[in-house]
Amino acid sequence: MAKSDEQDFTHISENISLKGDISGNSNVRVAGKIIGSVTIQGDLVIEKSGYVEGEIQAKNAMVAGKIQGNITCLEKLTLEQSSIMIGNMKTKQLSIEKSLKNAIMLQRGE
Repeated sequence: MAKSDEQDFTHISENISLKGDISGNSNVRVAGKIIGSVTIQGDLVIEKSGYVEGEIQAKNAMVAGKIQGNITCLEKLTLEQSSIMIGNMKTKQLSIEKSLKNAIMLQRGE
């Protein structure tokens, strides 16, 4: 995932909880909580304090927090050591931090 400037991200801060679906063309950084689907054409970053419960679709995603639901990345999915993933993943490219302790089922995208 290419590094983007912070101003290029829509930021859901740590003290924010959203219930509902999010969609758009921009990049999204989640430090808070989202209950609902996230469908974006840009990059998604789920920080260590971030939590998403729902279906996710993004161009690229970097996960350090928790996902409960399925995730589809059109390009690359990166799972950091602190990430917790409960659901299925579909991506073209997967990067997993060496000491990650999750049970993983992966479907490789075309």
